[in-house]
Amino acid sequence: MGKRAGLRGKVIPVLTIILVIAITVTLFLCRDRVGELGDYGYLGAFLISLVGNAGVILAAPVLPVLSAIGIILYSVTGLAGPVIVGLVGGVGAGIGEMVGYAVGQTGRGVVKNNKMYLRLVVWIRRWGAIAIFILSMFPFFFDVVGIAAGILRYPFWKFFLACWLGRTVLYVVFVVLAALGWEAVLGFFG
Repeated sequence: MGKRAGLRGKVIPVLTIILVIAITVTLFLCRDRVGELGDYGYLGAFLISLVGNAGVILAAPVLPVLSAIGIILYSVTGLAGPVIVGLVGGVGAGIGEMVGYAVGQTGRGVVKNNKMYLRLVVWIRRWGAIAIFILSMFPFFFDVVGIAAGILRYPFWKFFLACWLGRTVLYVVFVVLAALGWEAVLGFFG
């Protein structure tokens, strides 16, 4: 039994790292094609957000693409279009961010001495889901938060819930403001 647990403890982290590298390389190679998913409306918004947030460290253009989808749908559905884009984008983001969490579950070696990581560990230990919720509204470094939460063995469901809610707030606000701003610009020049 001990040999089996030891082997599993070595194989699962290696497979997780390989999966993360594969996702990141695929995102990098296909980064120009991500925008094409926008043609699929709400499903496209979900997939863009899922794929864009699954990449660890490598940023994908999620907010601009979701905003473009929201602007297009605003002209057809009114305010409901951008709100729904933000909602489905938030769900995709919550699921996608589980990749960073999984990287953290595999071990501490990835970010052990990073100053930002050490600060995040303190925040997550002290404020838990509130810190994750607030930090998830800052799109560019959240992967490190997921890694830190995974390393700390922060409860998966709490991490997912806080991340999903924070990203949903970010996406709904951003996409709605983009749609309203675009409408204002068109009204000014039209």
